[in-house]
Amino acid sequence: MIGVAMLSRWHVHADDYALQAAAHPELEIRAVWDEEPERGKAWAEEMGVPFVTELTEVLANPAIDAVIVAAPTTLHKDILIQAARSGKHIFSEKVLAPTEQDCEAILSEVRAQGVHLMLSLKRLTDDYYVYAQDALDRGLLGRLLQVRCRLAHNGALPKEGKPFGILPATFFDPAVSGGGALIDLGSHPVYLTNRLAGKVKHLYAQMDYALGHPVEDSAVIVAEYESGALGIIEASLAASGNFLLELHGTEGTLMIEKGRPLRIRSSRLGDGSWQTPSLPDSLPSAMEQWVAQMSTGTPPTITHEDFVELTRVIEAAAHSYEAGGRVSLN
Repeated sequence: MIGVAMLSRWHVHADDYALQAAAHPELEIRAVWDEEPERGKAWAEEMGVPFVTELTEVLANPAIDAVIVAAPTTLHKDILIQAARSGKHIFSEKVLAPTEQDCEAILSEVRAQGVHLMLSLKRLTDDYYVYAQDALDRGLLGRLLQVRCRLAHNGALPKEGKPFGILPATFFDPAVSGGGALIDLGSHPVYLTNRLAGKVKHLYAQMDYALGHPVEDSAVIVAEYESGALGIIEASLAASGNFLLELHGTEGTLMIEKGRPLRIRSSRLGDGSWQTPSLPDSLPSAMEQWVAQMSTGTPPTITHEDFVELTRVIEAAAHSYEAGGRVSLN
């Protein structure tokens, strides 16, 4: 069994990761630490494991082989580097860190210590992504010209007694979260389009603060990729929820929308009319890939490059909005 410590319940997905770990036959949750002790104590009681006040004590424990980090984004660098130096394998919520420089510092320590690091870029394992990537690789769309990806929900809309909707107040504190809709929800469209279209060459970003918080509740990026393709990336914590992924090429179009079957139209498939293909199996989840890497050395499909490129685009988008113009990433 791989002994695991849960580090912080700050992120809204922390409970999901605890459930995944508890359900995995090779993982055993053995401790909880949280930067907010009362929250951590309650969580530890729920899971029937010890709460440890000091992070250094958790990381010094030989019964802890690995950590699952759902701490505030701005704490990632410090926590992940400490964990790596203690020889602990690491699973973390996205993003790896708010800046590319911080990402490289984390990865440098991870490589130096020989520990396995996984980031929860979960949509890179979904069946629709696997199909879309294969369609591009097989040339079914010809040359990719345009990509659009949108992810939105209105969870930040105020409700009675809940001024921040279903989200914690600290999600809207830049000193804790590192940003708003783009760095959290927008991470998914960013890493998906990074994979499908390649590296971003230039981008322009616009943010919206409709709810009046210190961080954006909606964001749009217009990107030019090194491949020559153009992209539109959208994220919102205030708009009615939906997920949309469009790929448009010289030979066809692929459309993915939440609640509807994937559709593809290609001059290289039959008569070129719309088709609803069978989807391949999803890849093992990020958690499963992490465990396989620790147990058997199986290389994951989610890579360090994915981690860095995700932050690189989001950081550049923030600079673009602040400067009010296009930013080059070369």
